[in-house]
Amino acid sequence: MRAIRARRFGASLGSLLVAGCAVVPSFQRPAPPADAAYANLPAAQPGTQRIATGADIPADWWTLFHSPALDALVRRAIAANPDLAAARAALRQSQELAKADRGVFLPSIGVDASTARARNPGVLASPLQSNSNLYTLSTAQLTIGYTLDLFGGARRQAESSAATAEAQRFQSEAAYLTLTSNVVVAAITEASLREQIAATERSIAAQVRILEILRARLRLGDVARADVAAQEALLAQTQQALPPLTKQLAQQRDLIAVLAGQMPGSEQPRVDLATVVLPANLPLSLPARLVDQRPDVRAAEAQLHAAGAQVGVAIAARLPAITLGGDLGGSSTNFSTLLAPENILWNVVGGLTAPLFDGGTLRHRQHAAEAACDQAKAQYRGAVLAAFQNVSDALAAVGSDTEALHAADRAERAAADSLVLAQGQGRLGAIAPLQVLAAEQAYWQASVTLQQARAALYVDAAALFQALGGGWWNRPAER
Repeated sequence: MRAIRARRFGASLGSLLVAGCAVVPSFQRPAPPADAAYANLPAAQPGTQRIATGADIPADWWTLFHSPALDALVRRAIAANPDLAAARAALRQSQELAKADRGVFLPSIGVDASTARARNPGVLASPLQSNSNLYTLSTAQLTIGYTLDLFGGARRQAESSAATAEAQRFQSEAAYLTLTSNVVVAAITEASLREQIAATERSIAAQVRILEILRARLRLGDVARADVAAQEALLAQTQQALPPLTKQLAQQRDLIAVLAGQMPGSEQPRVDLATVVLPANLPLSLPARLVDQRPDVRAAEAQLHAAGAQVGVAIAARLPAITLGGDLGGSSTNFSTLLAPENILWNVVGGLTAPLFDGGTLRHRQHAAEAACDQAKAQYRGAVLAAFQNVSDALAAVGSDTEALHAADRAERAAADSLVLAQGQGRLGAIAPLQVLAAEQAYWQASVTLQQARAALYVDAAALFQALGGGWWNRPAER
């Protein structure tokens, strides 16, 4: 009967071990979406940027604009930006915590040594063989402990910590990408605002000269008062556009300084829009590779991995745990005989603990971990959808703003030709100076529109590089 019971107990324990190992989940990396595709691919047009499908993205993608000042500004921000420094410190912290959790796979070993001077009262028997009540007792021992990871709880905890460190790694890459993109956009915007302010000031000067001529002609009775009033209204509208541009310029300069880790107002490299070259070829990664390239998607994947491992931790917590431990040392009233054979002490301890009743605490913690895993799955899917949306939006912006740039360029060249003709006719006396000034005013207004369109397309290119992941996989690991 005892043999039958022993066999039944052994079979039950074996099935419990197998079941325990079976219920601990293993992480399977999500496959790329089967229907992955980009929307809004711009049609190829002569004389426009070419979308190079399948081309790789360089790590220093901003150098494709061929602006030394922009490159210097971005590198200054990388070296001194506090948000990026904080993200990298958080990465180091998570990596050290992951290494700490791997220590559970090895035994814990500790040393304990003590010396005590004591005197027993006469009413008590002496603990010493010599029956002395006054003594000095020295003790030293080595303690070893180890927990058997039967159901993978410790492995899953270490796996979760490693996945958390991986998520932090990609969050650090996302911070790097966001910083470099923000610096590029801010520098281009600042350069565009300077160009717009200069063109607006020239336009205001032309309108002031027109107004002065109209007022002089009004005094001579050559024009109506309505013509003067219309020019005054136009001048006021143009002057009204200048303060907002000046405000935006000051804010952009402050933003650039802070991104570079400097106080607002500090001098930073100035990017001239005329020196920025729009990349002739814009690389476009294949849709199937986007989930591997986007730092936010990879971070969401790692968080999903960590959440799945926590389910395994919660399951293992509901199963038995076996611990092994022991002490080895010596104790003596004479330090020189501390480790003599007769003074050696040791013990070996084995223990098994298993939850029997906890009011459903462990079960509900497991359900909570499973819910967190479902949340991470949904967040991962959301990150994938957002990645494809970002690329599609950037492609749509590139297409529409390319057309806008061509239209603005044609308008600016037409205004320039008109101004040249008007100036020639004015020198010959064929037209009045007022018509020459009107042509000049039209040219400067067209110049403002052209600068805005050019800056918009530069920003679109930077947004596309950011949406595709920024080429972090091509950056050396030590940087």
